[in-house]
Amino acid sequence: MRLSEAWLRQYVNPAVDTAGLVHQLTMAGLEVDGAEPAAADFSGVVVARIVEAAPHPEADRLQICRVEAGRGELLQIVCGAPNARAGLVAPLATEGAVLPGPLKIKRSRLRGVESFGMLCSAKELGIDENASGLLELPVDAPVGADVRDYLQLDDRILEIDLTPNRADCLSVEGIAREVALINRLPFQGVEAGAAAATDRQLAVHLDAPEACPRYLGRVIAGIDAKAQTPQWLKERLRRSGLRSLGPAVDVTNYVLLELGQPLHAFDLAKLSGEIHVRCGREGESLKLLNGEEITLSSEVLVIADQEKALALAGIMGGEESAVSEATTDIFLECAFFSPALIMGKARRYGLATDSSHRFERGVDPELQTRAIERATALLLEIAGGRAGPITEAVREDLLPVRSPIRLREQRIGQLLGLALARDEIADILSRLGMNVAPNDQGWTVTPPSFRFDIALEADLVEEIGRVYGYDNIPRRRPAVASAMQPASETVLGLDRVKDLLADRGYQEVITYSFVSSDLQRRIDPQLEPETLLNPISADLAVMRTSLWTGLLDTAQRNLSRQQERVRIFETGLKFARRGGALEQRNTLAGLVLGAALGEQWGEKGRRADFFDVKADVEAILGLTGRASVRFRAAAHHALHPGQSAEILIGGDGAGWLGMLHPQIERELGFEQPVFLFELDAGALLQRDLPRFATLSRFPHVRRDLALVVERAVPVADLLEVAAASGGTLVRDTVLFDVYQGAGVEAGKKSVALGVTLQDAEDTLTDDRVDEVMARIVERLAADFGAKLRE
Repeated sequence: MRLSEAWLRQYVNPAVDTAGLVHQLTMAGLEVDGAEPAAADFSGVVVARIVEAAPHPEADRLQICRVEAGRGELLQIVCGAPNARAGLVAPLATEGAVLPGPLKIKRSRLRGVESFGMLCSAKELGIDENASGLLELPVDAPVGADVRDYLQLDDRILEIDLTPNRADCLSVEGIAREVALINRLPFQGVEAGAAAATDRQLAVHLDAPEACPRYLGRVIAGIDAKAQTPQWLKERLRRSGLRSLGPAVDVTNYVLLELGQPLHAFDLAKLSGEIHVRCGREGESLKLLNGEEITLSSEVLVIADQEKALALAGIMGGEESAVSEATTDIFLECAFFSPALIMGKARRYGLATDSSHRFERGVDPELQTRAIERATALLLEIAGGRAGPITEAVREDLLPVRSPIRLREQRIGQLLGLALARDEIADILSRLGMNVAPNDQGWTVTPPSFRFDIALEADLVEEIGRVYGYDNIPRRRPAVASAMQPASETVLGLDRVKDLLADRGYQEVITYSFVSSDLQRRIDPQLEPETLLNPISADLAVMRTSLWTGLLDTAQRNLSRQQERVRIFETGLKFARRGGALEQRNTLAGLVLGAALGEQWGEKGRRADFFDVKADVEAILGLTGRASVRFRAAAHHALHPGQSAEILIGGDGAGWLGMLHPQIERELGFEQPVFLFELDAGALLQRDLPRFATLSRFPHVRRDLALVVERAVPVADLLEVAAASGGTLVRDTVLFDVYQGAGVEAGKKSVALGVTLQDAEDTLTDDRVDEVMARIVERLAADFGAKLRE
């Protein structure tokens, strides 16, 4: 949420600077992500009025303007803005002014005509990105006044990151209430009233009261269609991230920001009969303000007249009933919608609006009358007109009620670890706007209507600690009875695996368990993912069936931020529906791209390859002490057909390793190979106990074999068969060379194996060694057609 500090200080102005205010809000649980200037730094810019504007004799797009700047003389300014005209009031950078960039303004000559300054657009002042013309100021702006002072640009914009439970702070008034509370200052909410000046009204009917138990409407007739939104209101909207769209829309947006209550204005001339708040009809269509046409269903709430749906309730209005530059009569609505029934409806249509953001989190059910009166007063002040009486339809029995909560004094001490005086506790609760009634054990507390998040005793204790100040709570080490628990040696700790990966240059990441359905389909199309009923966004709509989705997204973000060498891993759950039940499996996954080693002088740079990542996986599996680990060439939809392997532990599939499929690599925008691995944590964390083997006193013998086999024969199979056929004398088998090329028949490869033999009870003779080696060669020839290389 973006918030103007100057606007906030009009409600409550504590004796702290910006940094102090930021700290106060953050420590109160309203984290401030940043505080940036409302405008770029500039000086020497004044309010000026164009008295005359004539075409430049040497340039079609330039005009020679005579400008009044409050100095008692008219300045000659050459200007190319399309909206430059006589009578226009705009900012003027005089000689010596410094604009953002920095750009110092000097007297200049344009196509032979002298110019004594520069008329400015909003972009040239660093206020906005709009550079289509001069920044038009109100006609009554004081000529000669400093633009920074006139527009109050010495302001800062606070970026506040609110948790979902603090919907009461989604407004300037809500934040001001918190600031007043923290600084023990009085606070008076916005009050506004508008007397009825016309009898015109529309009847309102609640056809779905469970979803909308309160709806207010008012006719405002005879507004000036040519009225302009005042500059001060435009500026407050801009600093909150909204652009001006005309008085009617601007006023509703302003009240939304000021009070946290969404409103909507309909063009009265486009309505047919009475207003109905009802559910959509199957197959009914509605064209929204953003131009998108949607198909409604009975699960969504709409605002309708007697003929058609007018708006998607609590989310966005319809284009057909929208106000325009020709609108003179409007119907202003203000409602309370049930958060439970509004939640998720905007995301269903791929929408995210300021209104839906607030209604989903909860709006004060007692705010509507004050909000519509405030909006009416502003609109009448800006555009004139006559307001009719408020028409209200309400089901009081369906409105939320804040139930009393029992708060025990003893419980506060137990949870916060400090003893507060009863008077101080009662004072904090009262300043929070709560109704406090003392009793023998503590208090009976009734939260205000705008605090949806307070329902339990623990919530009240949290509020007391928050307002008292987290910094003021003493630090104490908890007294916890400890007992040593047995740790099985057959279980490999996950932290040990993480430490190994960190030692090998990996960094741990944590990603969402819900991912994009499109990316999920690319990675694992064979499994139908579990779809979320109420996703955070359309890009996080399904549960992941592989951790690779999150790792790939993280890698893309790192590459876009110029991180060219990425080695990351994650541990977490993946989800798949099997046999009608949702199965979740703990998994370890990793991703590698970029250089095999960091930049250095001792070794030539090269990209990581399949075998680099395989070495990392082997190091992980080596922690298990299990000898029954194998890599088997196999196909996986997400991996390169020629560089993928299934990881087997004890003959069972335990994971995958390989390079990302080239097609997926291109679709995701990677410009270099990406390597992935994934291991089932259940199988990985089972460790074999080490067993002692007698050390032989006799020397070992090594014999090397150079074999020619078909290119498709896996070397792992050769090593396994060689070890098995050699019997108990074979201590180790190792591959030390693979060759394909001249001297080797096409379609075949030369494989060099080293076989180490040793007897625990006697010295090996050449005859015994030859016998074992002959048996190995015979078995390899029989199983794989291997021949000794000549």
